[in-house]
Amino acid sequence: MAERQQNGEERDEGFEILDLAEARRRGWLKDMFPKDLSAKSVGTQIAVGGVSGWCAGYLFSKVGKLAATAVGGGFLLLQIANHAGYVKINWKRVEKDMEKYKKEIGKQAEKAYPDVAQILQQAKTFMQENMVVAGGFAGGFLIGLAS
Repeated sequence: MAERQQNGEERDEGFEILDLAEARRRGWLKDMFPKDLSAKSVGTQIAVGGVSGWCAGYLFSKVGKLAATAVGGGFLLLQIANHAGYVKINWKRVEKDMEKYKKEIGKQAEKAYPDVAQILQQAKTFMQENMVVAGGFAGGFLIGLAS
């Protein structure tokens, strides 16, 4: 590289500039699939929905198993320590605190992510307009969960 710069040659790297604000206005869900997927054949629509559903289902199952193992293992260790007398848990206080934190997290989530309702509406509209793709996605998702 230093040799090219010494010879006076310049390298023009072609980078594409992405406008994230424009992508957000247009909606991320529509950008995931080809412009007019409903104009494609039914087989193509089912294939696109099935493959994307399988990928989502497979990832969901792996991440879900990991999270369930971590939470379940922690709870199991806590129960063993409680039974052995190492710790004493005030379950009434735990329940009261969980309710308080659940409400607090809900309020913070609404402040931090106000456009969740808009994203859900976009997803609903997309599924209504592309019923075949949505059906393929659901089938692929279930197969991915079973994988």
